[in-house]
Amino acid sequence: MPSPFAGRTPLPFADRMQAGRDLGETVRDLELTAPVVLGVPRGGVAVAAPAAAAIGAPLDVIVVRKLGAPRNPELGIGAVGGWGEPWLDERLVSTLGVPAVFLEREIAEQRAEALRRLRAYRPDASPLDVGGRDVVVVDDGIATGGTVIAAAQLLRAQRPARLILAVPVAPREGVERVKDVYDDVIALHLPEPYFAVGQWYADFHQVSDDEVRDLLAAA
Repeated sequence: MPSPFAGRTPLPFADRMQAGRDLGETVRDLELTAPVVLGVPRGGVAVAAPAAAAIGAPLDVIVVRKLGAPRNPELGIGAVGGWGEPWLDERLVSTLGVPAVFLEREIAEQRAEALRRLRAYRPDASPLDVGGRDVVVVDDGIATGGTVIAAAQLLRAQRPARLILAVPVAPREGVERVKDVYDDVIALHLPEPYFAVGQWYADFHQVSDDEVRDLLAAA
């Protein structure tokens, strides 16, 4: 079941750091078993770092990539990670008439990019073992929810004790879509109307790979 919480900071957030601190304070109130926080690169890691610090949990990444629609790469028709089955928005794929050959190529390209990023972010470190632990997946916000659904599918194979999605902001329909794949969903704000994640941040700069590496190293 989703668990929306009233935000401690009114919208817009000053930046991802502020959003992460607020999120961490809320997640800290849960009864967690050996928690680990996984940020969705890139922007989600900038939120996950202060959240993990507030919880007192280790930080790592869960790398998933959006599958873009033909002629409109910003429109997500699914998501994929470096391994495991991709998640597809079957209704949208059918409505757009996405060709199978395009879908196969897009999955292969985005899977390769997910693996590249994973190697770039922690080239000398093994991924954290999440088996039997409460896993908190953090992003800077969700839209369709495809990326975090794909993340949940990858993580379930590792048998975590509980999967929790924690985001500063989300649309209500997005929360409804992801609640079936997470044990708990925390969203500080559920504003309406909701057009894009970036509208709820005063500073929503594009986070670089170097910034992600620095955050992981500092944690």
